Amino acid sequence: MSANRCPNSKCEYFNRVLPNNAKVCPMCGTPLGNAIAPKSSTPPNTSSPPKVVNQTDYPASINPPSYQSSSVPYVEQPPPPLPPPSPPAYPPPAAPSAYPPSATPSAYPSSATPSAYPPPSSPRPVLRLMHSSGREFRFFREDGYIGRRSQMSGRIPEIDLFGIPNEGVVSRAHARIYWDANQNAYIIIDNSRNGTYLNGNFLASGVPYRLSNGDLLQLGQNNLVTFTVSVIF
Repeated sequence: MSANRCPNSKCEYFNRVLPNNAKVCPMCGTPLGNAIAPKSSTPPNTSSPPKVVNQTDYPASINPPSYQSSSVPYVEQPPPPLPPPSPPAYPPPAAPSAYPPSATPSAYPSSATPSAYPPPSSPRPVLRLMHSSGREFRFFREDGYIGRRSQMSGRIPEIDLFGIPNEGVVSRAHARIYWDANQNAYIIIDNSRNGTYLNGNFLASGVPYRLSNGDLLQLGQNNLVTFTVSVIF
């Protein structure tokens, strides 16, 4: 006995088994009948897949088709030949001189006369003054003064006796000392208030006196500041 089924294909109960006593579909209200699931109208594909033909399947009398590229291959062209080098443009030869070379010797012969300039003089020696306390002072300039520095003006003499015992008897610019190339000796000129003595002899102010090795130089009175003179060549 066939079961009741809903024949409405759009209903959720389509082709579903319903109770035998049901007359209509409880979902869509369609009268029930013996519905059968629809079959596809498309016949099944019974054809076999196409056979792949290999190159070896062709008979010996038939050659397989050949595939050639339609593009033309690029062939590199050789460079064009270089032009032949042009000959160098040498300047035309110079015309010979119209004046023959002179055979007259030079009118300015080399002079064999020795130079008239005298040789440079020897450097000045060093004047050394050894103080009685053992302190040494050196003078090697061409011109200068012996004295003690000034705290007010800031002037410092070339031979500064600042700091020696009894420096108060020494003037700021006590005496001038300079090198005399003609006498080849150092010269001293007194310029002080307390006087200058050389080997115990008083030096007149403004008068030059020559200093020699072993001289005893005294600045001021009472032998408070004394030096032994040395000239080092």
